Amino acid sequence: MIRNVLEHIGGVGAYGVFAICLFFSFFIGVLLWVARLKKSHVDSMSALPLDDGSAQTKSETLRKP
Repeated sequence: MIRNVLEHIGGVGAYGVFAICLFFSFFIGVLLWVARLKKSHVDSMSALPLDDGSAQTKSETLRKP
């Protein structure tokens, strides 16, 4: 049924090309965004899951037994 519907739509081949171009441009955009991130921001975001909410410095954390 879907095949019959798609056969009667004019220019349906362009949708595939448009979808690939959209995916490729989004993928390249995300790669560029990630490449432009500052290392300090990435480090702070990577530490968030381990953060318990208390404000400690690195030296205080290292001194705890």
